[in-house]
Amino acid sequence: MGHVTGTVRLMTRGPADTQAAAASLAGLATPGDIVLLVGDLGAGKTTFAQGFGAGLGIEEPMTSPTFTLVRQYAVGGPGAPVPGAVRTLFHADLYRLDHLREIADLGLGELVEDGGVALVEWGDAAEPLLGRGSLHVGLAVSESDEDCRLIVVEPSDDAWLTRWGAVREALGAWEVTG
Repeated sequence: MGHVTGTVRLMTRGPADTQAAAASLAGLATPGDIVLLVGDLGAGKTTFAQGFGAGLGIEEPMTSPTFTLVRQYAVGGPGAPVPGAVRTLFHADLYRLDHLREIADLGLGELVEDGGVALVEWGDAAEPLLGRGSLHVGLAVSESDEDCRLIVVEPSDDAWLTRWGAVREALGAWEVTG
């Protein structure tokens, strides 16, 4: 990945904190965005996805779509969607897929074209197909405190360049340096 615009490193202290950071990031999502969530089992990918969904105004419970592969959520409340705003969140889990063909068959790239955003758990599997223009979010359990998560947010290319200042600002409360 060509990390054109830099990296933001975060530390969250518990699930609610991880969800709050994700919700802050969700406020910057635009239709067509793909966010690749990467990390080991138990690293907090679904927790991050839940916070992201809440940040988009999704009130229904979000669970990991391990067996359904993709879940779809309508964004926002009643009434007509705001023009140019995110209308649908697609939450995908690629854990059970091991071939790029299976991932391609899900059509995530096409799904987000009409006002959608995709969050893709185990997103590293989809990087060859969906990596261009995506946001990469790596999650790991802190070695010093199992309730804490180290989160690294980085763009795959300069598609996020115009929003990068806003990304840093939105995530500033959790950013760690060094």
